[in-house]
Amino acid sequence: MGDAVERKTLLCVDDEATGLSVRKMILESQGYRVFTAENGPDALTLFVRETIDLVILDYAMPGQHGGILAGKMKALNSSVPIVMLSAYVDLPGEVLALVDESVTKGEPPGVLLAAIATLLLKKPAVHATSVV
Repeated sequence: MGDAVERKTLLCVDDEATGLSVRKMILESQGYRVFTAENGPDALTLFVRETIDLVILDYAMPGQHGGILAGKMKALNSSVPIVMLSAYVDLPGEVLALVDESVTKGEPPGVLLAAIATLLLKKPAVHATSVV
């Protein structure tokens, strides 16, 4: 019998290529399908083109920080959960208001994996609505 669990698709955004590839390997080892982007424009292209279940977003990136990108993504599809990944402990309140979870870089992988699993479980099912 095949596994009935739907494979979730994640978008991982980080300008640091090494961290991005390590994160991709960890996430894929957990059964996730993973797209990666090293900058905001590439991330937005993937976000629009693919069906993304959750975004893992680095805060400190050249050009536009993760808070700006999170705002653009939420404007496009507010139902996709976003996990902000940052080396900064004190992210601005307006950035935290845009994301569903915040994880500090350097935490054990289990912390990020637990946040992802929790958010994917909480994600509401999309139902077609009928007009009477």
